[in-house]
Amino acid sequence: MLQRPRRNRKSSAVRKMIAETRLGVNNLIYPLFVVDGKGIQQEINSLPGNFRWSLDKLLPEVEQCLKLGLSTFVLFPKVNDELKDKTGTYSYSEDNFYLKIAQTLKKEFPQINLMSDVALDPYSVDGHDGVVRNGKVVNDETLEILAKMSVAQANSGFDIIGPSDMMDGRVMTIREALDDHDFTEVSIMSYTAKYASAYYGPFRDALDSAPKTDGTEEIPKDKKRYQMDPANVKEAIREAYLDETEGADFLMVKPALCYLDVIKTLSDITTLPITAYNVSGEYAMLMAACEKGWLDFETAMPEMLLSIRRAGATAILTYFAKAYAEKFDSKN
Repeated sequence: MLQRPRRNRKSSAVRKMIAETRLGVNNLIYPLFVVDGKGIQQEINSLPGNFRWSLDKLLPEVEQCLKLGLSTFVLFPKVNDELKDKTGTYSYSEDNFYLKIAQTLKKEFPQINLMSDVALDPYSVDGHDGVVRNGKVVNDETLEILAKMSVAQANSGFDIIGPSDMMDGRVMTIREALDDHDFTEVSIMSYTAKYASAYYGPFRDALDSAPKTDGTEEIPKDKKRYQMDPANVKEAIREAYLDETEGADFLMVKPALCYLDVIKTLSDITTLPITAYNVSGEYAMLMAACEKGWLDFETAMPEMLLSIRRAGATAILTYFAKAYAEKFDSKN
């Protein structure tokens, strides 16, 4: 035989030399759930190894992550019910603990790359990403609130604004609002193709942000009227073109594993970096299988992340970020 492909697999040195896809901590974004209060480090049952952090407990966690090489973090707020209303006014309030945590993190660790979450669901009594009127999630009224939220976040030190709401026109609205307030260097990582997925359950547990009804009007029980249909890829292309035209700096696909083809498709049609969100349900499935002994964590976890990177993701937002940094990055 003249052709023996196995010669290129004969040793670890050869395999590393010709590896087509490389994964390191610089490709990872670490999500952190934050709460108001002190002395809180509360593990999330459906996301083992992940916690709700108060600021005093969060600071040493971020410091440890920096020592591991992680430098990009996204914050998600767990807001008390008494602070929620129909239009999410607490989201841009000066008293918002989420904004104060961001200010402190950037003061203590100015080198970090800090990403926000922009949507109404953590702040809304309805648990939807937009304002609910007469049983419908209304688009244009929501945009005004998202713009206020984004400006407040930029003013608090967030480097990247992350609109996850899937309202039409929100990237342009946010970009114009940021520029009008001289935040021209603040980036937008748009949740471009966010699908109406079954894999968000543990995240909604962490924030208590699932859609709900207040008993006075018919509230949609799911987010299918604004999140994307899992059946569609061409629709993701349309969303990508719109977000790029409106001023996005990054395009995100969410979830990741069931949508590797979408990641690949978008990476082929745009010069913008593609981010993939390795969501809570994907994390929970792998962790449960590993706890049962059905899969081996130290081989399955990096393979999962590598597959997302291979599909075309420049960056991966993943709950595995710290574990990967601890166990694998020094070996690459």
